[in-house]
Amino acid sequence: MKKVQSKPFFIADQEKIYTAGEGITRQFIGYDNSIMMVKVMFEKGAIGYKHQHMHAQTTYVVSGKFEMTIGDETKILQAGDGFYTEPDILHGCVCLEEGILIDVFSPIREDFYETL
Repeated sequence: MKKVQSKPFFIADQEKIYTAGEGITRQFIGYDNSIMMVKVMFEKGAIGYKHQHMHAQTTYVVSGKFEMTIGDETKILQAGDGFYTEPDILHGCVCLEEGILIDVFSPIREDFYETL
């Protein structure tokens, strides 16, 4: 794999915003081959459809309210909450109140990096 690395600083109003789905956008905060941090912005009602990937993921809820499902368990998460999902576990969310998530993946999501 080719070595990749983001710029050292992330200035939100200077970084590109990518469409990630209906009512969902994202910005790439920082990454290298071993880790990736992504800011994900959701409109109310947007759906992060259930999916799985080979990456470990931990997420912090900056704002809003989300119905989060990991495997067979569903919880309502709001600002200050978070979650962890191990690799290859089915997970997804529904945005109940407009909000922002900070996702961290290890290793880098190559499928995301291809859009940069």
